[in-house]
Amino acid sequence: MPTIRTLELDHLGRHLVGHVAVPDGAGPFPVVLVMSNALGLSKQARGSALALAEKGWLAVATDMYGDGFEDQTGTQSGEFYAELMGDRPKLRARCNAWRDAAAALPEADPGRVAAIGYCFGGACVLELARSGADVRAVVSYHGILETPLPARPGAIRGEVAVYAGARDPYAPPAQTEAFVREMQAAGARHSVMVFGEAAHSFTDPDHAQGHPGIEYNALAHKVSWAGTLALLELVFA
Repeated sequence: MPTIRTLELDHLGRHLVGHVAVPDGAGPFPVVLVMSNALGLSKQARGSALALAEKGWLAVATDMYGDGFEDQTGTQSGEFYAELMGDRPKLRARCNAWRDAAAALPEADPGRVAAIGYCFGGACVLELARSGADVRAVVSYHGILETPLPARPGAIRGEVAVYAGARDPYAPPAQTEAFVREMQAAGARHSVMVFGEAAHSFTDPDHAQGHPGIEYNALAHKVSWAGTLALLELVFA
C-alpha cells in the first residue's frame, strides 16, 4: 500500500497543507499533482492521489486555499475561489509553487511531472500549462476553460488533455470551442473530448448532486480516467 503523509508550504500569506501518496518500492517516481474542485482539498482528490500511487506514481493532492481547507457544505469556499480566479497571476504562482514543492520531494523524479484537476482544479492545471511550467502533461476534467491570459505561442511544454461535458453550464460548448482555438494559436499539443450527455462535475458522485447543471456520469468518468492513465503512461515512459 502507498504511504500517506502531508506536504506543507507557505505561499503569499497562506500556509498550505497537501496530501502526498508515495508508492511502494524504490524511487525516484514520476510525479502527478492532483488539483481539487472549488470546495477545497476534497475526498475525490485524495482518492485519486491514492489510485495514482497504486499505479506507481508519486501523487500530491494540493491545497490551494490554506490549512488543508475542505468545504463539505459548499458555503464557505466561494471567497477563496473568487480570490484566485480573479487573480490569474497569483493562481499561476500558487500552482507553480506546488509543482516545485512536489518535484523537490526526495522520492520524486523532478524531470517527470504532470498534473490533473477537477472543476476549479481543471482550471488550475490549464493555468499551470499556460504559464510555461515544466510539466509533461495536464488533464482537465469539467474545468473552466476560459482565461484572461491565453497561452502565448510556444509557451505550453507538454500535452494538454481536456474532458468536457456538452451540458456543463459552467464550461459550455462555446467555451470549449474558444479553448481549441487558443490551443491551436499557441501551437500546443492538445486533445479535447466532449461527452454529449455529461453535465458539470461528471467525475464525482459525491459533489452536490441535485444542484442544477451538476450530475455524475459513470461513462464520462470511466472513459476520462482510462484516457488519463494511458496519457500518463506515455509521457512518463
